[in-house]
Amino acid sequence: MKSKIHLLPILQALLVTFLWSTSFIIIKWGLLEIPPVTFAGLRYFLAALCFMPFMLKKNYLDEIKKLNTIQWRKLILLGFVFYTFTQGAQFVGLSLLPSVSVSLLLNFTPIFVAVMGIFLINEIPTKLQWIGGVAFILGVLVYFFPVSFEGNQGLGLLVMGIGVVANSGAAIIGRDINRDKRISPLVITFISMSVGAVILLASGIAMDGIPTISLENSLYLLWLAIVNTAFAFTLWNITLRSLTAMESSIINGTMLIQIAVLAWYFLDESITLQEGAGMLIAALGAVLVQLKFKKNKIATSLSQK
Repeated sequence: MKSKIHLLPILQALLVTFLWSTSFIIIKWGLLEIPPVTFAGLRYFLAALCFMPFMLKKNYLDEIKKLNTIQWRKLILLGFVFYTFTQGAQFVGLSLLPSVSVSLLLNFTPIFVAVMGIFLINEIPTKLQWIGGVAFILGVLVYFFPVSFEGNQGLGLLVMGIGVVANSGAAIIGRDINRDKRISPLVITFISMSVGAVILLASGIAMDGIPTISLENSLYLLWLAIVNTAFAFTLWNITLRSLTAMESSIINGTMLIQIAVLAWYFLDESITLQEGAGMLIAALGAVLVQLKFKKNKIATSLSQK
């Protein structure tokens, strides 16, 4: 009986990672019509609206009213760093690079978090995490060797570099907000997502104007906001109540493989034997690095979703 009960959260978590993996494909399709920054802003603005009915409940309204100035500053900073910079960079990166390359580069986040955590919140990585970090970097080198800066690849790598640093900073900020458990995860998500989405959307419209969105891309946006963001994030948090840190890390690590298969099938993005080997080495390293950090269940689990 216990094994059957435990199987359910595993299947739920796999469903979430599949939905998050499909986001890369849907974003690629949508980018043919919608500018990347505006696209990101619309996705997270609509997703924030999905959380609005829950925020109107008395317990959440009372919690928001009790937030002090320092807490508001941290939540606004989290929204700016995690959504405006990280998600904006991801959408721009997807407009310049293959889906698998963007996914792989985003997996640099645990490495940066491990290093930043030493200096900012005094969290010392374990030996296993250091081994994972070295394995991940080796895998990335194998995947990209020899590095080429032809076309938009150089700009794409630069944009994703900024995104990875921002994502890592957001993880630290998120951990700082979450570890004292004074603010509920839903309130953290709603406020930070709303702040970041508004800045993204305003920036996108200022740069590219108001886009004309077809019915097909409108449906893509609604799916990304409602299913791949609001629903998937909620379901992932539910699975974290039952799964161990290792199980969550391994399941989350399957996204790199899922994205590669989906990109090959839907976008005709082929993977060479060398790239595949590098991807597998990097995925293993990323899992090892995350084993400790998954225990914190921070609100920034949407880092590459």
